[in-house]
Amino acid sequence: MTYETTAGRLGADRYDPVREEGTAPPQSTVLISGASVAGPALAYWLGRYGYRTTVIEVAPALRSGGFAVDFRGAAHLAVLERMGVLDAIRRHRTGPGAPMSFIDGQGHELGTLPPEFAAGEVEILRSELSRLLHEHSLTPPDNGLVPGVTPEYLFGDSLTSLTETADGVHATFERGAPRTFDLVIGADGLHSSVRRLAFGPEERYVSHLGYYFAAWGLPAGAGDLATRPVGYGEPGRLATVGRLPRRAGEPGYAGEAFCVFAFEGELPYGRRDIRSQKQAIARAYEGAGWRIPELIDALWEADDLYLDSISRVDVPYWSTGRTVLLGDAAYGATLGGMGTGSAIVGAYVLAGELVLAGADHRTAFARYEQKLRPYVTRCQEGGRGAGEFFAPATQEAIDARNTALNTPALVTAMLEQGHDISAAITLEDYPSLVAAAAAGAGAVGVG
Repeated sequence: MTYETTAGRLGADRYDPVREEGTAPPQSTVLISGASVAGPALAYWLGRYGYRTTVIEVAPALRSGGFAVDFRGAAHLAVLERMGVLDAIRRHRTGPGAPMSFIDGQGHELGTLPPEFAAGEVEILRSELSRLLHEHSLTPPDNGLVPGVTPEYLFGDSLTSLTETADGVHATFERGAPRTFDLVIGADGLHSSVRRLAFGPEERYVSHLGYYFAAWGLPAGAGDLATRPVGYGEPGRLATVGRLPRRAGEPGYAGEAFCVFAFEGELPYGRRDIRSQKQAIARAYEGAGWRIPELIDALWEADDLYLDSISRVDVPYWSTGRTVLLGDAAYGATLGGMGTGSAIVGAYVLAGELVLAGADHRTAFARYEQKLRPYVTRCQEGGRGAGEFFAPATQEAIDARNTALNTPALVTAMLEQGHDISAAITLEDYPSLVAAAAAGAGAVGVG
């Protein structure tokens, strides 16, 4: 599948160098939908550059629980370092991790997954990452040209319509009063409301890859279920359990569960109905061996749960008018596609291009897509086989996977390939470029 970037769609005569770099109006208003990872990261950068941002999130508060995400490669770490959050993320990392053993029904080891295979160079719970980014965005630094602008967060609300006008985007909300913004950013994930409202129905852009995955924290009653990190698999379904070393001393802490299972079509459950999600997972693991019945019993007691399809997002153009997509909303690959790192890098590039392009959002959006699309498309490819890797469809495929994991040269090659993909982008030093452009133009609105 091939795509024409926004820059190509505009044509060479419309994609010229920016005429007034470093002159973005300091009071530009931006609505960001989504407060998980990409949204707060973008809010930080835009606040640093003098933009007034509003972040809207359908959840009533920052989400808790969930699964671990990782960063790997020079590009991911460079952006986190420039944001000033890398040290905090390292302090809250899940590791040092231990290898996870794939086992049979009697608990005998069949293959071993090295900790760096899943955890990259630094791994953190998605909920803790979201909290760190949210807190960091609330204290954007004074960049020497303008004071940082603190974003506004609106929890427990969602968009109902977007209407572009001559000089902005009029937004209506489920609960709040209508407002008009200069720009709208969809950083609201696989099931993006912004993408649906501005680009069209989800089914045009999201391809289900035949698997679902789930993660939840084990309740205290789970006992020794997660004493050591193991994964038990049968054709088309895998369940893993383990404990984070950093949390080992917490009272009542019993570990986490992570599951991957095959399901063609749309799994029947409500995205805001945790009971129906638990029912769907329980049905998927009916009759499974090992200690799966105990795991499902623990699921019913869990108070946090994340469930979604393993899918890929492909949007031909990431922007339309004054609205643009970021992260999973534009280029998601829900498992194995380095989506968290790509979202962080994307927020950095989008903010940098916006401020360098001044009031010319069309040029900014074009440059953002032109620079990022080749990189994230390659990252997405890693997610295409994630379901088949974790939960192969046949016993023969399971055996072949375990054999590969017991072959050090193959494991090393897979790790090196992932590292090379994650690092395959040249990043501009946007803070320095913005400061230099502003100083050269005599501007006082950005930095």
